[in-house]
Amino acid sequence: MIIVSCILIINPMAKPPIRLTTSQAANLFGVSEKTIRRAIQDQELQYIVVRGVYKINFESALKWSQSRVKIKNKFNKDGIGQFVDKWKIKNKLYSPNPKTAEKIKDEETEADKDAEINIQNENSSENKNQNS
Repeated sequence: MIIVSCILIINPMAKPPIRLTTSQAANLFGVSEKTIRRAIQDQELQYIVVRGVYKINFESALKWSQSRVKIKNKFNKDGIGQFVDKWKIKNKLYSPNPKTAEKIKDEETEADKDAEINIQNENSSENKNQNS
C-alpha cells in the first residue's frame, strides 16, 4: 500500500478568481449563450462545473473576447463596453488629483529610502556588536 501525502499551501492574501455563468458572460460581452458554449466546447475558455453549471474564469473570458475582432466589436457595441464613456467621474471630490497622487508617490519613495537606511544602520550595528 502506497500512501501519498500532499501539502496544500494556501496564500491568504490571494484573491479567488472571478467566475461567470454562461448567461452572465453572454450579457457582459454582448454575445449569445450559444457563442459562449461553443467557446467552451472548443476549449477557448477556462471553466469549472459547479452543480452542473459552467463557471467561466473571467480572466480567460476577457482574453478570449479581446482576441477576436468580431467578439471585441460586440463587446463594445452590445456588451459592457457601451457604458465605458458614461463612467467618467463627475464628482471632483473623489476623482484623483494629479498633484495629490504625485505627493503620495514622493512620500512613499521617501519612506522606502528611510526604511532602507534604517536596515543598513541595524546591520552595521549588528556587525559592530559581533566584532566586539
